[in-house]
Amino acid sequence: MSRNSNKAGVTRREAVTGLAGVALSAILPGAAFAQAQQQQSPLSLLGSSGEWGHGFDSASRTIAMPSSRFATLTSGTVQSLERAVGEYSQIVQRGGWRTVPESDRLRVGMQHRSVLALRERLIATGDLDRSAGVSEVFDSYVEAAVRRFQARNGITADGVLRESTAAAMNVSAQIRLRQLEANVVRVRAMSDKLADRYAVVNIPAAHLECVEGGTVASRHTTIVGKPDRASPVLQARIVEVNFHPFWTVPVSIIRRDLIPKMQEEPDYLTKNKIRIYDKRGRELQPEQVNWQSDEAVDYMFRQDPGELNSMGTIRVNMPNSDAVYMHDTPSKNLFGEDQRFHSSGCVRVQNIRDYVVWLLKDTPGMSRVVVDGHIKSGERFDAKLVRPVPVYWVYVTAWANPDGVVQFRDDVYGHDGLGIRPVAVAPT
Repeated sequence: MSRNSNKAGVTRREAVTGLAGVALSAILPGAAFAQAQQQQSPLSLLGSSGEWGHGFDSASRTIAMPSSRFATLTSGTVQSLERAVGEYSQIVQRGGWRTVPESDRLRVGMQHRSVLALRERLIATGDLDRSAGVSEVFDSYVEAAVRRFQARNGITADGVLRESTAAAMNVSAQIRLRQLEANVVRVRAMSDKLADRYAVVNIPAAHLECVEGGTVASRHTTIVGKPDRASPVLQARIVEVNFHPFWTVPVSIIRRDLIPKMQEEPDYLTKNKIRIYDKRGRELQPEQVNWQSDEAVDYMFRQDPGELNSMGTIRVNMPNSDAVYMHDTPSKNLFGEDQRFHSSGCVRVQNIRDYVVWLLKDTPGMSRVVVDGHIKSGERFDAKLVRPVPVYWVYVTAWANPDGVVQFRDDVYGHDGLGIRPVAVAPT
């Protein structure tokens, strides 16, 4: 290396060190500042070489993201929640955390005064280690910590501080503590009644877990009910899988959706292969129905199997008093959203083929190859589970894993009663 390049490297290091010193002196008084400056400099964040590229890669390789093997609901959920209540009680006693100023998409490599408050906020909940130091630089350690926070709060973990992430960060420690306390009560009644093998849909998280022996065998993104058509909390048993099912339109959807749709698009039923039957089972034509009245609710509407079917290729049958079920969907683009509250109460499952293989694994003659064959055939077929699988639809907005990682989700239906403004309404 030439003398000139060596000199340039020293100048860059000195500049970075000076930046951190200004930030530290603004926050820490006297001796505390001197000690912190001695113990931690930006060079330790960037790696032993002091080069930006090295440090900006290293943190992403060491971040401890929430583990996918831990189930939301197990026999140990209450104990984990109670530990989290204790931890958040201490955070509240220490004064909670300050809000993170609104900024326009802070990301790795940027320098901004708001990063100081962001670091403090991430340290408060253990997403960023205190040894990461004080600086206005959004380095790789901050990015990794933001991604961890996002993963814990059901936000796409891209490490960018947008308004939606800031909104989740700015829910107060007191509110988060009350959320944890509410969910301890919520899960205590069910966590000691679980079988060894079961499925759980956590509605606020919009995800499904297949659990065996207390460990998640597979996890699936789901789409659940809209706030005005909420998916119910329930316990049932999955008894059957229907390949290429018919879809019988519920009366509520006939009244709220189908009649208005037919008033706007008279050929809607025909285009979507939905047939009309009277009480005697006779098929009617759309023009025989008065769509300017509620006459249609007296008829049965059934959609033919196929690519247009609202249930996709598979329905998971779980008899219950709410007449809801789990199914595939042709609208798979919705699984990519953070806020997946689009259905009329039923639960749509991503990668449902894997879910069905797991449900049917104890059923003779229903291997994955056979399941794939039924899906490809396009023909109606019902597979009865030799051992029904318990399924729980739960409403858990805060939970903790055995490793101490605490997770939160929006109270989309308002069941917590804490008045939290959902992150979903924050611009993305």
